[in-house]
Amino acid sequence: MTNPALARIATYPPHVQEHLLRLRSLLLAAAAALPDAPTVEETLKWNEPTYLTRYGSTIRLDWKPKKPEQYALYFKCTSKLVPTFRQLYEDRFSYETTRALVFCFDAPLPEEALKVCIGLALRYHRVKHLPLLGAVPPRSLG
Repeated sequence: MTNPALARIATYPPHVQEHLLRLRSLLLAAAAALPDAPTVEETLKWNEPTYLTRYGSTIRLDWKPKKPEQYALYFKCTSKLVPTFRQLYEDRFSYETTRALVFCFDAPLPEEALKVCIGLALRYHRVKHLPLLGAVPPRSLG
């Protein structure tokens, strides 16, 4: 059986594929590291690679030819996710309103912060009632 998310990623230019596959790898690693290790379903929504868990909020990743210098992780815009990411990580990411974390091809990914954000999204319906979705602000980590 063909994985629809991977099949879609394979249609992008090689440099885009490389970065989207890195995001996918980080997403799957973040899921595996969670205490309840949720099963991640890979599919397509709006013709974009999409990742779902039983208690999570939908995560999509994509690249748009209209903005060829960037790629992004998309979240449900009515959730508390991206506003919480802004509170936690301020300038560590570039944001697109309340719906996305945006990355440039020539900049390194802030992987540890990104794994925290992905973990919050994958468990969203279990943590949405908690301040900062249950995350510990990075500056209080010492």
